[in-house]
Amino acid sequence: MAQILDGKALAKDIKDELRIKINNWVSTGHRCPSLRCIIVGEDPASETYVRNKIQAATDVGIQAETIKYDASITEADLLAAIDLLNKNSDIDGILVQLPLPGTIDERKVCNAVAPEKDVDGFHIINVGQLCLDMPTMVPATALAVIEMLKRFKIETLGRNAVVVGRSKNVGMPIAMMLHSDRNHDSGLGMDATVTICHRYTPAEKLEMYCQNADIIITATGVPKLIKAHMVKPGATVIDVGITRITNEEGKTKLVGDVDYDEVSKIAGAITPVPGGVGPMTVAMLMLNTFRAAQNLRDKTALLHYKF
Repeated sequence: MAQILDGKALAKDIKDELRIKINNWVSTGHRCPSLRCIIVGEDPASETYVRNKIQAATDVGIQAETIKYDASITEADLLAAIDLLNKNSDIDGILVQLPLPGTIDERKVCNAVAPEKDVDGFHIINVGQLCLDMPTMVPATALAVIEMLKRFKIETLGRNAVVVGRSKNVGMPIAMMLHSDRNHDSGLGMDATVTICHRYTPAEKLEMYCQNADIIITATGVPKLIKAHMVKPGATVIDVGITRITNEEGKTKLVGDVDYDEVSKIAGAITPVPGGVGPMTVAMLMLNTFRAAQNLRDKTALLHYKF
């Protein structure tokens, strides 16, 4: 059976470390880091995600608040509200919970958040700096995957890695960091040989690429896309996908992209869903917020992700 990469336990360890660092930061005369979470509309899933982020922030010593707007807010008014937060020197981190109502341009909103306060790492400047191996804010889910590989000592140097999914917030930044040179400024490079697959990759090609992979990272939201016969014995499988399904009895449960029960018999290491990448994503968001606070206090500081 595969080693279970327990993201929930690792996230707790990281938050414990971060709580100590923030306490030391405050004890030297700095104010505690601050985070504002913007949510628009009444989406239950978004409300749950934001509530979990606020709880995690409070737990590590970050002062966090939710700012909620009705779904009828105009794009101009939302941009104006973000601009006020950008100009507020008492606020270190800003995130806008996605998705937004269809009347609002998400890309325009993401680019409205000041890059140095963009703890989601979605601003075009932060995305560009990531692609250039420069210190920057990295999307929390992608950072969670990289941190898990490091903390669980999964070797990536020269290994074949397949990323299934090419979203700009998850698949793309994961692939960028996996292939990057670890000697560059960001400190995030993993030196792997990377193949990116997506919805137009023919099924037989996806199977071929995965069978040759030492590491498979999947983020598609397609339940049981990755099956046991697609996985090389001993490979590491990181499941970022999460989908709520209803069984024949009418009960709902969360599942990932991986046929966990079968793949766990073949893989060398595997993340569960839930309890894998999800908790780590929240922990990395807290790390981003603390890094933002540090950088705003010291304009010469580099956003290195090294404990």
